[in-house]
Amino acid sequence: MTEENEIIKVRRAKLRSWRDSGRAFPNHFRREALAAELHDRCRDLDKPTLEATPMSTAVAGRVMLRRGMGKTSFITLQDVSGRIQCYLRRDDLGEDVYQAFKDLWDIGDIVGISGVLMRTNTGELTVQAGEITLLNKTVRPLPEKYHGLADLETKYRQRYLDLIMSADSRWVFEIR
Repeated sequence: MTEENEIIKVRRAKLRSWRDSGRAFPNHFRREALAAELHDRCRDLDKPTLEATPMSTAVAGRVMLRRGMGKTSFITLQDVSGRIQCYLRRDDLGEDVYQAFKDLWDIGDIVGISGVLMRTNTGELTVQAGEITLLNKTVRPLPEKYHGLADLETKYRQRYLDLIMSADSRWVFEIR
């Protein structure tokens, strides 16, 4: 429990820093598409086709995965329809914005990303970010990625966590 308290303490400090910057809780971002819509629309488009005809979009969702590699990062956003990968480059975003991303953003935060669609070398549909916006800071950490919620009592008492982490639980919830 102490480890979780430390995480919450660090995240609250990040929240204070975000509020002090004057950019907290923006209301100007508007999502243009859901992840599933983008996957459906671009199912048949390969990498050269997407490069030849750039398609602008704006997505919003919860950060579920984050992989940093120096001047670039990949994050995976989850919205109500599914997941989509986003590619962030320091050169595209600017030094200050990219540094704020590295310092303030955590897994679980709700963010908005505007950019163009592309395919990575592995063929995954990705939004190459031109603008990023932190919409809401999450103070409490999400459960571990691989183990998820194993305790049945926690699944029932904290249903929101189960719905965030488990696609099967979301599917059952929508069907009912």
